[in-house]
Amino acid sequence: MKLKDAYFFTLREDAKDEDSVSGNLLVKAGFIKKVSGGVYMMLPFGYRVQAKVEEIIRRRMNETGAIEVKMPALIAADYYEKSGRLKNFGPDLFKLKDRTGKDMVLGPTHEELFAVAAKSVISSYKDMPFNIYQIQSKYRDEPRARYGLIRVKEFVMKDAYSFDRDEAGLDVSYKKMFDAYKKIFDDIGLDYRIVKADTGMMGGLLSEEFQAVSEIGEDVLVHCDCGYSSNLEIATRHKGEPSTEERKAIEEIPTPNVRTIEELCAFLNKDPRDFVKTMIYMVSGRPCAVVVRGNREVCETKLKKFLRSDDIALADAEVVEKVTGARVGFAGPVGLRIPVILDEEVTEMRNFIVGANKDDTHLINVNPEDFKPAAVIDLKEVQEGDRCPICGQPLKFAKGIEVGNTFKLGTKYSKALDLTYLDQNNQTQDVWMGSYGIGLGRCIAAVVEQNHDKKGILWPEAIAPYKVIIVLINGKDETQATVAEQIYNKLTENGVEVLLDDRDVRAGVKFADSELIGIPYRITVGRGAKDNLVEVNKRNSDVKEEMSVEEAIAYLSK
Repeated sequence: MKLKDAYFFTLREDAKDEDSVSGNLLVKAGFIKKVSGGVYMMLPFGYRVQAKVEEIIRRRMNETGAIEVKMPALIAADYYEKSGRLKNFGPDLFKLKDRTGKDMVLGPTHEELFAVAAKSVISSYKDMPFNIYQIQSKYRDEPRARYGLIRVKEFVMKDAYSFDRDEAGLDVSYKKMFDAYKKIFDDIGLDYRIVKADTGMMGGLLSEEFQAVSEIGEDVLVHCDCGYSSNLEIATRHKGEPSTEERKAIEEIPTPNVRTIEELCAFLNKDPRDFVKTMIYMVSGRPCAVVVRGNREVCETKLKKFLRSDDIALADAEVVEKVTGARVGFAGPVGLRIPVILDEEVTEMRNFIVGANKDDTHLINVNPEDFKPAAVIDLKEVQEGDRCPICGQPLKFAKGIEVGNTFKLGTKYSKALDLTYLDQNNQTQDVWMGSYGIGLGRCIAAVVEQNHDKKGILWPEAIAPYKVIIVLINGKDETQATVAEQIYNKLTENGVEVLLDDRDVRAGVKFADSELIGIPYRITVGRGAKDNLVEVNKRNSDVKEEMSVEEAIAYLSK
């Protein structure tokens, strides 16, 4: 590609409305352009990068025996109604009606339609296993579109679905996809971690996420050197030993206008670990108390999973006063007449401090035996430095961008959509499904987050839009122009993806643009051309090497 007569532009200034390095650099380098919040054009260079990512994904998927298909983006809402996800997606779904009044949605993900497609094939146990996939746009009305391509309303996704006769078969299919994913992200050039995660609205038996390590990641990755890894939302810690401290008698103490843990610590000269805090939640319209150690936060994902409800929120002040008899800040588990869900860590404590369910009052020397919880479960968020549940060493935290996920769906969608088969005994059985997704835009953004410097992007060779850029210093110099053309033609003949910057602009602009767009190798054709010499350097190195034209062509053709 020659830039002089091509669709190509870069910006001299940072993008004004981008809040991430990748979003700014991709816009500034002319790879993408924002159309509206969370919606982007994929411009020529960006589209080439996306095509490279697609090529890697397609190759690795095809190696597993998966077969590519293409589903519609416009889908009758009935399918999501049957699976129960019309309600679960809520306002994230783009909904519309066709001219007959039929409810339609823009596909956020395609489990339902792939199950319908599978029904055309599956009647007997002999018809499985198989895996079908697509690379297609998805639509979700993100309430907080941000970070460029990382959180958007329209995005390209690879989603694959496996179909098996039983759980053992699903395990085999899942491992094929899992191994293929590791190859895909290795090929792309990402630094990533694999973590266990909550299954969320997808449901099923297991969810694992492929997280690209990044400071702007919205997920917290909990990991240990022993190999333990998990998303914060389901991470656990090594259980401690129960305290051997002698139990004391409960006492009521006045704490005027002291409501928060921080205020209590200062008032009583205690550490947050000496307290137990009680929060009143509304669960499907009914109040319950959630009790954790004073230095902990409730993990609502764990709470929702235990209660099997997404309708969970902290109660308002009126409800708190009604169920505890006190203002907000003085709730405690002793004497409450609503269900109490207790974090297991509290059972390890002795003589702790709680609210007394009485204004301006707390109780000291409370013990787990002083109240009767409805359930004792792990419902806290782990903290960095907690002991690993496997080896006992301190847990470490990192931030990540979720670029891929794998799910063992089990029979959830098969049951909802009547996807069955006849087994060897002529008995009807539900099909076992797996679901596997990769966000292409997120992969691109994550690569840029991990590979850039103050000058611009540093693309890994596997997904760079072009491998080589030729910078022609003076296009009016006949010798330089001839040499640049010669190198361009020869590299093209040798199968090298090459750019020729033959624009009529200053050399400084060309150099700045070549660094901004991140092409891995640069050949500079300048005054040395008269002696058959050019300068070659890598984008990620300051070392510049002078070579003959023939040496440069041979070197870069490798």
